[in-house]
Amino acid sequence: MKKIAVIVGSESDKEQMEKGIEILKQFDIPYEFNVLSAHRDPDALHDYLGSLDEQVYSVIIAGAGMAAALPGCVAAQTLLPVIGVPMSGGALNGVDALYSIVQMPKGIPVGCMAIGASGAVNAAIYAARIMALSDGVLRKKLARHRESLKTGKQKSLPPSAA
Repeated sequence: MKKIAVIVGSESDKEQMEKGIEILKQFDIPYEFNVLSAHRDPDALHDYLGSLDEQVYSVIIAGAGMAAALPGCVAAQTLLPVIGVPMSGGALNGVDALYSIVQMPKGIPVGCMAIGASGAVNAAIYAARIMALSDGVLRKKLARHRESLKTGKQKSLPPSAA
């Protein structure tokens, strides 16, 4: 199974993104987590994105707050699908980040989720859906997860549940 690259722009975003990482763990999806700022160290971000092998990675989840340049900068440098998660915080509590991510210029698409931890969870589920297009076992796990939403029994999936 391919990996998901999870990137946040700041150490302060880790806590919100952790909710999405919990979902990746529940679905047994391998991931790599990094803190890389599009503003503070654009060269490190560029180097990291250049090192991603599209044979190994299938999706990138990028979470950022305030100006939220990270998801767009990532999408400009890769052909992998990029899912943006606006982080809550700052003077506008994440609305500025939301606007930044959803207003990408034509030709540089970024899927955008809700603000904060809920968006991180949905980004992980959405990434799993993308991966499930070519992974029947993961597709079955997603179906079970959806069924658990109907019954209200949202518990962690067993590691090998299919």
